Order: sequence, then C-alpha cells, then structure tokens
Amino acid sequence: MKTLLGKKLGMTQFFNEDGSVVRCTVIQAGPCLVTQKKTVENDGYAATQIAFGDVKARRLNKPLLGHLKKAGVDPKRHLVEVRGEDDLAVGDAVTVEVFAPGDRVKVSGVSKGKGFQGVIKRHGFGGGPGYHGAHFHRAPGSIGSSADPARVYPGTRLPGQMGNVRVTQTGLTVVKTDLDKNLVLVKGAIPGSKGSLVVIRG
Repeated sequence: MKTLLGKKLGMTQFFNEDGSVVRCTVIQAGPCLVTQKKTVENDGYAATQIAFGDVKARRLNKPLLGHLKKAGVDPKRHLVEVRGEDDLAVGDAVTVEVFAPGDRVKVSGVSKGKGFQGVIKRHGFGGGPGYHGAHFHRAPGSIGSSADPARVYPGTRLPGQMGNVRVTQTGLTVVKTDLDKNLVLVKGAIPGSKGSLVVIRG
C-alpha cells in the first residue's frame, strides 16, 4: 500500500548534483498506523484504514476512542480508508519507506479558500473595457437567453465561493525522503495551506 497521510509544511528548494535547482514542497508524512482491515467476506470490499496525527483523548468522542483502543492505537486526529488488498495487519505502521526518489505520486488536499469572488478572478473572464464612459468592466455579461427558455442554464459560470474544495494534483515526483524526520519532498506545488492535511498516493 503506497498511501500516506501527512501535513504540508511549506515549500523549499533542492539542489541536484549538477547544480540545478528544484522547487519542491515539504510534507511531514506518517508514520500512519493501521486501525482497521476490511475484507470482501465481511464488508463486501477490501480496504485498509490508517490513522495519522496525535491528539488528546478529550478531543475525540467515545465511539472513536473505543475504535482506536480496540486496534491498540493511541488517539489520532485523522482516519482515512484506502481501497485495495495488502499484507498489512492492524497495528502496523506505514512510513515514508514506501516512497523512493523518482516515484510518481498524486497528492490530494483542500485548496485555500478565496471567499466570494467575481467571474474574472474565479473563471478568468476577460471583462470589458476599462476606459471612462464604459458601463461594462468586470461583470459577466449576458448569462441567459431571451423569452425562451427565460432562465439561466445550470452550470453557468457565475460569481461565487472560490477555493476551499478538495483538489488532487497529479503527475508529481518524489525528490527526496527523510526517514528519521518522516519527511517527503515532492517536486512542485500541492493544494492546501501550511499545516493542512494531505494524502499522498503512489
């Protein structure tokens, strides 16, 4: 299973042996503990549940505390289920050893929230002329038809909430791993703000 939960720490740069520089994101990934195994016979599908992030017991409710206690795991903040079969058992730890430099990965996280934005910033509309006398600057323009159908079609690009949605960045490459500090350096940028939860999949 090449999946890890982690925390985005920020961005830095990594110098190759030839002197070239690589912009990369630092992720504190794992160790993630296996808290539950689901099988086709019992649950209808195969999956592994992993936990990440230490938290005080008083921050969790009793059902979740009981679930973690049954697995023999200390209180954890995040639980994620990974589909598929593997050789892991309840209580095993998944570390950054599952990744190696050069591996292709995809990272999922919640993007930064931008609040309520107009169509120019949200969708990249061109807008109208900026000179004096023009009455059309940053508005969306015509958004509907005439008497028929006399309504705005669903899915029309309009102003609204921007960001704060789950985003998956694909085509990323692992630059370096640090087992002692549980760090993974990924080439390029990933979604989310500093300190946010991300999921790395191989």
